[in-house]
Amino acid sequence: MSLADDLTASMKDAMRAKETLALDTIRMAKSALKNKEIEKMAPVTEAEGFAVLQTLVKQRQEAAGQYRSGNREDLAKKEEAEIEILRRFLPQALSDGELQAIIKETIAEIGATDIKQMGLVIKAVMPQIAGRADGARVSAAVKAALGG
Repeated sequence: MSLADDLTASMKDAMRAKETLALDTIRMAKSALKNKEIEKMAPVTEAEGFAVLQTLVKQRQEAAGQYRSGNREDLAKKEEAEIEILRRFLPQALSDGELQAIIKETIAEIGATDIKQMGLVIKAVMPQIAGRADGARVSAAVKAALGG
């Protein structure tokens, strides 16, 4: 089942169960995917869809932090609940060992030897992980693997 189909099915389930937070969150995710589709003027691939959902999760994490610093625990909890709903649609995150194995394999394929080739390695790794690790984590792991 594709990401869009999964979101649609979950949206229907949330409607039937009258879960307003889940329904609103799923609608927001579907809207973000549709906006991405309009922006690129082509259907969104699974990897791009996962990237959009990861962006939404990251936005919610930042918002929760802002709400906490402003002593608005109620709003922070709402943002965290939305994060949990969005994470249901993301693939299982890679463990550190799995990520390092993919990076080492990619470094060997490319023949990268120093930190100057970090961009090439990241560019080759990102399609392989397709939404299972965020860019900052990949960047840090590649930097460590290249001895930076």
